[in-house]
Amino acid sequence: MKVGLLYSRIRRDEKLLLSELRERDHEIEKIDVRKQQFNIHEAPEAFEDLDIVVDRCLATSRSVYATKFAKAYGVPVVNGPEVADTCADKVNNSLALEAAGVPTPNTDVAFTKDAALESIEKFGYPCVLKPVVGSWGRLMAKIDSRSAAEAILEHKETLGHYEHKIFYVQEFVDKPGRDMRVLAVDGEPIAAMVRSSDHWLTNAAKGAETDEFELDDRALELVEKASDAVGGGLLGIDLMEVGIDEESGEFDDYTVHEVNHTVEFKALNEVTDVDVPAKVVDWLEQKAATEADAEVTA
Repeated sequence: MKVGLLYSRIRRDEKLLLSELRERDHEIEKIDVRKQQFNIHEAPEAFEDLDIVVDRCLATSRSVYATKFAKAYGVPVVNGPEVADTCADKVNNSLALEAAGVPTPNTDVAFTKDAALESIEKFGYPCVLKPVVGSWGRLMAKIDSRSAAEAILEHKETLGHYEHKIFYVQEFVDKPGRDMRVLAVDGEPIAAMVRSSDHWLTNAAKGAETDEFELDDRALELVEKASDAVGGGLLGIDLMEVGIDEESGEFDDYTVHEVNHTVEFKALNEVTDVDVPAKVVDWLEQKAATEADAEVTA
């Protein structure tokens, strides 16, 4: 199998993946998207004879456009541009989950400071303001008062970029100091971890403590539904427990607050007995073989 790896920086996650591919004697074409020119009718030399392309771009814009070109060149790509489009934009993400009947936090989108303030007042305090594009918990704000809301909205309105003028306002989910990250391939979980922190943000990138998490039947159901909602592929699906009884610790359900299309898995690999890169490559081999068979029979 000849694998093309779209990247702009080789992190620990990519090193794990590359090591597993090399151990299985797969040929690898590392494609630094910063150095490529993507022509509309002729594929770059790096794309010749590839069996599958794996998108590991850090920048959302690069991820979306590079995968569009890979698809146009007729190369199977993980994850595809439609999945990238849906997952990279929090509005698209929320709409896809809602349309599929997946429980997800209630959200308003507003285009002016005044309209956003009305949404915030409607949700009550605290509530959450997020950028429509972003990761690792950056530029997210928990808003505890009207004065804080006014200050943050004014700041965003003056930042200049049009995305900052799309106000994504979400209800605050009072989770028990943790959430769950599930790594799944086409809705089938590879492994899962719980991320715990005293801070309201529980991203591993923000320093949350991580531990292995065993999925129950309801979590398994929601992982599959959330994956289907965004188009499937290699995904990170984030869940929170809701309706928690403080005395017993029991909860009513989960809510899926996000699905990630260029998911990091180094932290997960460290806390689980599952060999995560091996499972990912197992799936890539299966995916490439299925695509090859489909091309032969077409």
